[in-house]
Amino acid sequence: MSMDVIDYQIFGDDMQYVEVELDPGEAAVGEAGVMYYMEDGIGMDTVFGDGSANQGGLFGKLLGAGKRLLTGESLFTTVFQNQSSQKRKVAFAASYPGKIVPVHLLELGGTLYAQKDSFLAGAKGVSLGLAFQKKIGAGLFGGEGFIMQKLEGDGYVFLHAGGTLTSRQLQPGETLRVDTGCVVAYQPTVDFDIEYVGKLKTALFSGEGVFFARLTGPGHVWLQSLPLSRLADRILAASPRAGGENREQGSVLGGLGRLMDGDD
Repeated sequence: MSMDVIDYQIFGDDMQYVEVELDPGEAAVGEAGVMYYMEDGIGMDTVFGDGSANQGGLFGKLLGAGKRLLTGESLFTTVFQNQSSQKRKVAFAASYPGKIVPVHLLELGGTLYAQKDSFLAGAKGVSLGLAFQKKIGAGLFGGEGFIMQKLEGDGYVFLHAGGTLTSRQLQPGETLRVDTGCVVAYQPTVDFDIEYVGKLKTALFSGEGVFFARLTGPGHVWLQSLPLSRLADRILAASPRAGGENREQGSVLGGLGRLMDGDD
């Protein structure tokens, strides 16, 4: 599954974007809605699934699209191809604060498991499949980590990690316990399982959930401090229009502020 060879540059700090330089005929594939800008000469084509070579025929395309549907992604991806005779650039940006992680799949053995919302873009030829958790505990209680995307290929893919990025190389037998939504990606050599927090009181009142993801080396893992689901929960909880609690209600100007804003 040969992927196009692309050059790239990442810009920004907390709201990053990646600019990909394409030679004539080369292409990049991105999730729906992540394109930031593109230079003249770049052509766009919306395809079922991931557009990789191993999706030959109608059945292969439908199967690839179905896999993406199961991970909660769009049925379609967009292919951006340089149709000119000179180098051209296309840029991709994430929709919420965080870091963009460039990963060369060949350097990791050709396969990576990624959280379903983390794939941003990659060189054309990347295969986006499914990686179901094999252990019963991970399957039943893994939450966001139950269905992972399986990225396969021999070139660059770009992942997005919300908030601050943590990159760790786990040694054989080394274990990290992580909130299930904070796992961005890991190598297949890493053992992924689910662990109960241990105490009922802690599970009910800590606010950290009932289960942790347990990652055991060897292998590389990428973590995020602010998963999209956590960010959405905080925004919803603070939104009076959505039934949340207004954080200014205890201040002297809280009620007046809501009147001025038209909230009351």
